[in-house]
Amino acid sequence: MQETKTQEEEEAEIKKAALIGSSNGGGNDEEDEAAAARAKKILIRRPGMVRGRMSWLDRRNGRSWRHAVQTVFVLLNVYLCVQFYLWVRYYETGGASLKVTRPPGVEGWLPIAGLMNLKYTLMTLNIPPIHVAAMFLLVAFLLVSLLFKKSFCSWLCPVGSLSEALWRLGQKVLGRNVTLPRWLDIPLRALKYVLLAFFVWIVAISSADTIESFMTSSYGLIVDVKMLDFFRHISNIVLITLIVLVIGSVFIKNLWCRYLCPYGALVGLISLLSPFKIRRDAEACIDCTKCAKACPSQLPVDKKLQMRSAECTACLSCVAVCPAKDALQFSLPPDKKTAANGDDSGISRRWRKRALSGAVLTLLLVVVVGGIIGAAKITGHWQTPVPEAVYRDLIPNARELAHP
Repeated sequence: MQETKTQEEEEAEIKKAALIGSSNGGGNDEEDEAAAARAKKILIRRPGMVRGRMSWLDRRNGRSWRHAVQTVFVLLNVYLCVQFYLWVRYYETGGASLKVTRPPGVEGWLPIAGLMNLKYTLMTLNIPPIHVAAMFLLVAFLLVSLLFKKSFCSWLCPVGSLSEALWRLGQKVLGRNVTLPRWLDIPLRALKYVLLAFFVWIVAISSADTIESFMTSSYGLIVDVKMLDFFRHISNIVLITLIVLVIGSVFIKNLWCRYLCPYGALVGLISLLSPFKIRRDAEACIDCTKCAKACPSQLPVDKKLQMRSAECTACLSCVAVCPAKDALQFSLPPDKKTAANGDDSGISRRWRKRALSGAVLTLLLVVVVGGIIGAAKITGHWQTPVPEAVYRDLIPNARELAHP
């Protein structure tokens, strides 16, 4: 009895939200009529939704699958970084510390090297031997973005996971996050594209010979070690910048990702070609605006039939809070031949075999990323074949090596 009452109260709240919807208390007759029409829409509740949310243990909850994938990738990156640190320390101590193998997966943190190697491969049709894992991981993440929107950022990227954890902490402690005004938000978002253009320009002006010369130089051979030293021997300016970004991320959702990440800018542009998008069925939608309020990228999900924006990360936050069956999903375009005519089963047929659940998207991400890594390993293009004697000579002197 109590559960029925709760659902009735929730439906009343949804109708109330629909009434005030986009009118903002206007008092305009046309707006009032439109709001009244929205309120008359019948809510066909999504299976599994109780009191406006779905249980974290429900397999239909896309956010649960995403958080599980995030956790796995964060732990995997921690493992790779620890192993890489131990590998470096072995050579720095002259073999006095624990000896471990070098983890090629750490090259996922070398996107510029991956981009340079990708250009080299396209120009010469030869796969470079140095830091080749960086290229294959870049290709995997670009392919993920091409197929499944900007899901790399919200599902796989450990920096994106940290950023999300910080703004959720701010939301929990402070009760809300800060939303920048459009006149400031839009130009700040352009910064990441400026940074992307700079790095793309550097790669673009580099010939194949220049790229090969850099990769085989002493600096290029241990550019991954130089990356580690950048954080181990961090300058005061960089440290202060990182502290500002961390604190700012508590107040502003995805501060680094939204405004400064050139990698996110790249995969965002690629994601514009993705066949899968967040799509809204106007006939099933009850215009409660919950989806727009839940979107961390501040996109008008409630006003568009599909989200084409490069800012959409396919995080499924909007889908998770939608109370209406088949109203919002991550999917291919609907079957236009199927007319619903107000029929619930007709709406379902419109989206049949076109939407991706959290479970299916998880499986596809594993297949794409795992498949490319597996192909690289099978063909012998995963490990960087540098003799141990070279590492023994270069790594202890890494801090003295300057960029060629």
